Amino acid sequence: MSAVEWNNILRDYQIYLKLEKGLAENSIESYLRDVQKLQNYSTNKLQILSPLHIQQKDIENFLSDLYDLGISSRSQARILSGISSFFQFLILENKIQSSPTELISQPKIGLKLPEVLSIEEIDKIEGAVDLSKLEGHRNKAIIETLYSCGVRVSELINLKYSNLYEDEGFIKVIGKGDKERFAPINKGLLKEIEFYEDSMRKKLEIKSGNEDYIFLNRRGAKLTRVMIFTIVKNLTEAAGIQKNVSPHTFRHSFATHMLEGGADLRVIQELLGHESITTTEIYTHLDKDFLRSEILSFHPRNTKKGSQN
Repeated sequence: MSAVEWNNILRDYQIYLKLEKGLAENSIESYLRDVQKLQNYSTNKLQILSPLHIQQKDIENFLSDLYDLGISSRSQARILSGISSFFQFLILENKIQSSPTELISQPKIGLKLPEVLSIEEIDKIEGAVDLSKLEGHRNKAIIETLYSCGVRVSELINLKYSNLYEDEGFIKVIGKGDKERFAPINKGLLKEIEFYEDSMRKKLEIKSGNEDYIFLNRRGAKLTRVMIFTIVKNLTEAAGIQKNVSPHTFRHSFATHMLEGGADLRVIQELLGHESITTTEIYTHLDKDFLRSEILSFHPRNTKKGSQN
């Protein structure tokens, strides 16, 4: 089959994706790019001029080449999914009987564990706050809120006084999809918010419509996501922490420390506002790493004393 015939099949596939699958242009282009990668590989490397002649071993060699090129497992999995769709189309068109991708497992996507701070590192970051500055106590309260309440940055900037229940020790958080949950708020954090109010907030000329938001900037308006990232970045550097820390790192640390302390996974799911328990289960992997390090440090078989006979 010539390049022209390849192009004819790809054109028909493009029409199928648009009219029958109803995909958007960006998605169609992505699917076509995946197939074109296979086309270039099979034509130039394997001298296979027809997609109808491609076999399972050819797909395996193609994926192996992607690996050698440094293409991530996640990208490999996406490409395999794209070319599997193409071969399903060829089956629907009665051009082939079975797909060469049918028995190929998806590349294993390595679990990227989030960065976690120790309690000492969090204390260091809070200790790096310059409390002599107008926004000092505000910034300290922000870091403590991110950690002790486990909130997302988008949730933090939208925290309101009308949702703060001091006597009960909770604050109502509006999460993704406007879903509400209650996060615990301890006395230490409430004290920090008081310090912030006395040292900064009460001195501001608050902009109309921003009166209910807890955390404000110098102009009396609610903070932006970018500002929170900047505050975290600057304080992390000032504390001499070498880890890649973002506002979300405090949320991960909160969940990990909760699990290490014995909290049930369902409780953590509720506190974080995860819709699915599978999202929360990443913290069981973090905890396993913690347990492993504890075993390596303290198990008698791994200590010098235990290794001596």
